[in-house]
Amino acid sequence: MGRPKRNDADALFDRALADLPAAARWREWMLRIEAAIFAATTPVSREKLAQIVGDAAHLDDLIADLQAELRARPYELVFVAGGYQLRTRPRFASAIRLAGDENLRDSGPPALTQTEMLALAGIAYLQPATRAALSRLAGHEISRDVLGALKRHGLIAAALRAPEPGAPLAWVTTGRFLEVYGLRSLRELPELERVQDEVGEPDFDKMLDHALGSFVDSDVAEKE
Repeated sequence: MGRPKRNDADALFDRALADLPAAARWREWMLRIEAAIFAATTPVSREKLAQIVGDAAHLDDLIADLQAELRARPYELVFVAGGYQLRTRPRFASAIRLAGDENLRDSGPPALTQTEMLALAGIAYLQPATRAALSRLAGHEISRDVLGALKRHGLIAAALRAPEPGAPLAWVTTGRFLEVYGLRSLRELPELERVQDEVGEPDFDKMLDHALGSFVDSDVAEKE
């Protein structure tokens, strides 16, 4: 006998768990949510999580209970990049890097040069942004190598061709960017006016660098 087709398996999946006592049912829903998020390689949306619990389940309450249960653990359940994800707490980033490598998901932001940081912040605020626009912003040329490095880290992607002579690529940040810097959405980027107040001068270069740098651990080494 072959394995059941996906649709058949979905039909057999008991979301309601009506045969279980209320407390056991709630516990099982919590475990299902945790398992689904644990197994996922990217944040899991509310819509997806709603598919694995019964209609009587209050998803926000389930998630709140799960978050409370994890308070004593070195990882937490957070909403980031449009979905829920289990992430180790920031203070353990150094330990993760030491035990593994900086490419691990929760090892913190990648080590970027000042130029890469400026280019990334410029894209975050101005997207879609061309290399020429970023160069004008920085006051010096942003090379293709800089953008290539950011792309290799999965932080940016080419979104479209700008309606300019030569139809240059225009760049945007990715969901990975939101994950790395722990942002729910781009709306959580600090307002540039507030950043200017913190920097204390109308220097757009320093403002952008400060804005993005506020999300970076202080132990990220400079390569330049």
